[in-house]
Amino acid sequence: MVDLIPQKPDSTVFTARFSSWQETIPVILEAADLCSRLAGAKRVIIKPNLVEPQPPPITTPVELVAVLVDYLGRECPGLDIVIGEGCGSATQNTMEVFKALGYADLAASGRATLLDLNEAPLVRLENPECRRWPVMHLPGIVFESFLLSVPVLKAHSLAGVTLTMKNMVGLAPPAHFQGGGHWKKASFHTGIQEAVFDLNRYRTPDFTLLDATVGMQEAHLWGPTCDPPPNRLAAGFDPVALDAYGCRLLGIDWQRIGHLAMAHNRLGCAEPQTVSEI
Repeated sequence: MVDLIPQKPDSTVFTARFSSWQETIPVILEAADLCSRLAGAKRVIIKPNLVEPQPPPITTPVELVAVLVDYLGRECPGLDIVIGEGCGSATQNTMEVFKALGYADLAASGRATLLDLNEAPLVRLENPECRRWPVMHLPGIVFESFLLSVPVLKAHSLAGVTLTMKNMVGLAPPAHFQGGGHWKKASFHTGIQEAVFDLNRYRTPDFTLLDATVGMQEAHLWGPTCDPPPNRLAAGFDPVALDAYGCRLLGIDWQRIGHLAMAHNRLGCAEPQTVSEI
């Protein structure tokens, strides 16, 4: 039975200045004590943001994920490590995007496997409290795994920001959410704030590692990067707190982001916020 009411997690945001993936990722994950939360888990799904086959900072760097995979393999032996994404590209499928961005090479090393969430077997869920998605279809595997979101710091032309809660749109199958549009998840463009909030009422990430090394200041697929770049990573178990912190880095008031305002004190806590500088 799927629990449709996620429990509020620890809202501490752990953050560190970036020096290198190899140096900074282990430090921040150890500070968050991630491995203790993974005790007993059989599978972790690492969910990057690979909406289109465009290079970082539009997408999650494969170098970041490779270090994360190595850390989990070393510190959590026996864990099945899966990199899962359901791209939104209108012209390419997820496996093509994985290949274009270097993830196929990472999987070929044997350290992790790839999963196209757009094609994964689905479960049908219902929550009458959800106004936008009272019925939701999502990959069953995400309810059987520890879900580790690895978004990048980006503004979004429709949603305001695309951070860890918006990253969950990659779970939504095109068979149910393309809605006749050009983009594979086009139904989310209608009532986007409630659409993202309702999606997260069904499944929020269990942990987030946010790449805030560069950042996209104005939009998610085009435009200027942050100047100066934040040059940091952030991590934590509360997706609402992480996204509020990401808004701060982008200079955006989180209360103006509809899905965050709706999620505050329901799926997590945007404020007061505890930030632990590592």
